[in-house]
Amino acid sequence: MEKGRLRALLPIGVFLVSFLGMGIISGDFNHMPTVVGFLLALMTAFFQNRSLNFDEKIKVITKGVGDENIITMCLIFLAAGGFSGAVKAAGGADSTVNFCLSILPSSVAVMGLMLIGCFISLSMGTSMGTIAALAPIAVGISEKTGFPMALCIGAVVSGAMFGDNLSMISDTTIAAVKTQGCEMKDKFKANFLIVLPAAVVSLLVFFLITRQADYTLDAELEYNLLQIVPYLVVLVGALIGFHVFLVLISGTVLSLIVGVATGAIEPLGIFSAVGEGVTGMYDITVISLLVACVVALMREYGGIAYILQFIRKRIRGQKGAQLGIAVLALLVDMTTANNTVAIVIAGPIAKEIGHEYGIEPKRTASLLDIFASVGQGLLPYGAQLLLAAEATKLAPFEIMPYLFYPWMMGVSALFFIVFGKNRKKTA
Repeated sequence: MEKGRLRALLPIGVFLVSFLGMGIISGDFNHMPTVVGFLLALMTAFFQNRSLNFDEKIKVITKGVGDENIITMCLIFLAAGGFSGAVKAAGGADSTVNFCLSILPSSVAVMGLMLIGCFISLSMGTSMGTIAALAPIAVGISEKTGFPMALCIGAVVSGAMFGDNLSMISDTTIAAVKTQGCEMKDKFKANFLIVLPAAVVSLLVFFLITRQADYTLDAELEYNLLQIVPYLVVLVGALIGFHVFLVLISGTVLSLIVGVATGAIEPLGIFSAVGEGVTGMYDITVISLLVACVVALMREYGGIAYILQFIRKRIRGQKGAQLGIAVLALLVDMTTANNTVAIVIAGPIAKEIGHEYGIEPKRTASLLDIFASVGQGLLPYGAQLLLAAEATKLAPFEIMPYLFYPWMMGVSALFFIVFGKNRKKTA
């Protein structure tokens, strides 16, 4: 087995110290650009491990950046940006917000954001597409109601992580099932029982926080139902189960058609509308590539192997084994900032642990998926929070206190581990 090295995790430590340190010192977490923090982490990684020369390290990060999951994620960013720019220019965001506020009581507006996010993400199987679709609506609701922007986008991210973990077409679900050798439906049932209480509690928390809100509209809010159609297409496409790219591209094209038809966009302005949206995703795309570079070097140096060995040595009994799998998924996700990659990396050893301690494959698959999603939903440098922060111009740390669902999901899973009955795997 590859030798694990704690010092290989230094780059991520450098990022956290520099990013958090500058935020604490300046009182503004936007003071240190995320991209600069990861450049420092990458420089640190390049200075490590003298057994590899510079050219060899370049080959390592090139392979890491070329990973299918990384390329797919970056393409989703760009597609999401195109949709966001088009639907905003077409007036879809304003019309959707105004329509929602006109028919929904103020006490359920934020809770409704999470509930809609749950349905979209469960259908699309991606948290990124869900956040991209609902972020403009969250911004509009915040501006019209006075609710904190971080609260509204926190509801969106919470709903997005529900489906990211549970959807049958989510790449995390597929990875967990494939690595553990269980049936999709069995994993879904085991997973659903664990996360349902977390979702219900999170919805109640959002309701309780906003239940006494009472905003008065200064004037009748104007909206055009035709401009809302692109969002409905995205929602229906998600419910049907279309691929996230098809959903976002269809929404983009339809937004441009509606924008021209209603006069919101000049015919020659359709390209600039999409271009502005795509340009707004440049930062997060570059950050994702930098994260992939850092992770590739940390893996090459033995950082991931260290985490795997650290967990394996501390397992005692079946409950301890389940806790070990949970911590394993969480720590690997923290170092990779990609829950699908974390499951693929941690999956083989989780399967060994499950076999050794008699844990059912559907249980190990659920634990892998849940705790990788818990980490991914809370990481300030994870793609989900970076996208949410980019859409709202907030710092990830400002959003984190309102991510009730990822926290509750972790608590619920721990409760099931500690107080649930041990079940021996059937032969």
